[in-house]
Amino acid sequence: MSAVTQYCAFRRPSGFTLVELAIALAILAILFAVAIPSWGRYFAQQGVRDRADALADSFVLARAEAIRRGARVAICPRSADSCDPGAPGWERGWVIFADDNHNGVHDPGEAIVGREGAAVPGITIRGNRPVADYVSYTSIGQLRRVDGALQMGSFVVCRSGIAGTKVVLANGGRVRIAPADGVCP
Repeated sequence: MSAVTQYCAFRRPSGFTLVELAIALAILAILFAVAIPSWGRYFAQQGVRDRADALADSFVLARAEAIRRGARVAICPRSADSCDPGAPGWERGWVIFADDNHNGVHDPGEAIVGREGAAVPGITIRGNRPVADYVSYTSIGQLRRVDGALQMGSFVVCRSGIAGTKVVLANGGRVRIAPADGVCP
């Protein structure tokens, strides 16, 4: 036998057998089946957290703008570029504006400082009674209702089946984010 023939006779075939390929695909399918629901939950939690961050950032902007202007600045749930005080929640977005006439509602002629678009479907944002309709900062950065009463409260950002996130407003105007109690309905 020649050297070439001996080499070919002892060489192992390369590649995968059909059985090996089927086992690898089965393992890959199991991994995807376990990982995909976890990724979906992760992205849902991030959506809630992102919306809570956007709300908190808007409050920080409104407070800074009120101090900078030396005048009242308010935030309200939006309908186009005006407030919708009777609306059920803030998930449609909000508008930040210079509240020149101190009524908590964006009127024609009042400057818009900023605006935020609607949340992705499925996310809700609810404020408790003192902050449900609007949030108003005075020229020194404190929270006050238009009638002069203290205005502090919290918003809960929720998505069904996911742990909620709270955006808490203190009387002095400071904002913090905290986990909400339990899972959203």
